[in-house]
Amino acid sequence: MDGTTIQLINTGFFYADGGAMFGATPRRAWSRRYPADVQNRCMLAMRAGLVTTGCGRVVLIDNGIGDKQLEKLKHTSYRFFDLADVGQALAKRGIAPGQVTDVVLSHLHFDHCGYTTRCEHGRVIPSFPKATCWASRAQWENSLHPTPLEADSYFHENIEAVATTGRLRLIETDTDLCESVRLRLYDGHTCGQIATYVRNGSRTAVFAGDVIPLAAQVSPLWISAYDTHPLTSYYEKLRMLDEAAAEKQVIVHYHDACTPCSTVHKINSFFKVEKAGEEILAPFRR
Repeated sequence: MDGTTIQLINTGFFYADGGAMFGATPRRAWSRRYPADVQNRCMLAMRAGLVTTGCGRVVLIDNGIGDKQLEKLKHTSYRFFDLADVGQALAKRGIAPGQVTDVVLSHLHFDHCGYTTRCEHGRVIPSFPKATCWASRAQWENSLHPTPLEADSYFHENIEAVATTGRLRLIETDTDLCESVRLRLYDGHTCGQIATYVRNGSRTAVFAGDVIPLAAQVSPLWISAYDTHPLTSYYEKLRMLDEAAAEKQVIVHYHDACTPCSTVHKINSFFKVEKAGEEILAPFRR
């Protein structure tokens, strides 16, 4: 459907160890594509998407860490900084919290869904009171009974208040949110991750979440040590990249502090970034 627009909202930054981000790939290889400091830390973004559709939906895709757990996390190596208030960021774009119709959560790790709820007068309440919140059933159940590798990645207060209002929708298969927005399931990094496909005419943008969090990771074998099932991640990346290359889709990279989005091309069995930069989202601007 024509008339669909995309805006990117950078909700803040943090640091992650380069070895963890790139797994078995040696630093001498990945450091040519992504910078790290002397402590081997990579600066990562938390980049949300604001989608308005021709049919009147206002969709927020992921929303960063919020501010509820900052005290718990301040002594970790992540060192969150330059955090944005998502409500204020939306207001600058002319959107009030009550106008958001849908919140799509790629998955329920705290750095993707923290602003789904907020504290008000000592209570945790939904940040977007009229929005339907979309997650996968597999991810929801995993958050309730996490594996040891993911136990520290979930905070129930990020989503519980939405669930109790009845506004949490759990999908089990690929689902059309509307004519121009499709939610597709990918495993690997964690189970039941949602990648959001946004169409405007013949163009498609893919909010890849942590399937391909960095443009440097378009190489299918460059898999993060944070991925709970690395071999699954490999095949799921291939599935996403093959289609993206064939259809010239724009991939939005949630965590890339340098390259917000890119297109890719395939050379034999390899993939490389073709175009990079937010300007390639121009077909999705008003």
